[in-house]
Amino acid sequence: MSKLKSPQDKKRASLELDRRNSYGENDKASRKNIPLAKASSIRAERRAVQQTIVSIVSSEDPVAVECSAREVGLLKTRAKFIKSPDSSLQKALEGKRDRRAKRAIDA
Repeated sequence: MSKLKSPQDKKRASLELDRRNSYGENDKASRKNIPLAKASSIRAERRAVQQTIVSIVSSEDPVAVECSAREVGLLKTRAKFIKSPDSSLQKALEGKRDRRAKRAIDA
């Protein structure tokens, strides 16, 4: 049983909790491009660590190799892809309403 009893409360909760894609591209494209970007950033991190290890492999100190590889990995991890959160349905509808009003004034 729902805690919200009135239809107005249900509508208000729906507008606050439902999300809409505000990334700026088609939602079908987002389904492909977001995982692709995440995978690409992870691959870049692994590649940077591997290149660091290979370039220092001639060194006799394994501790120094491990430290520098971890440092490079952490730098790449901090710069990884992070998806911007979707906007609430209420904000999306307000933006749509504003764009329509602006178009009506300009026309």
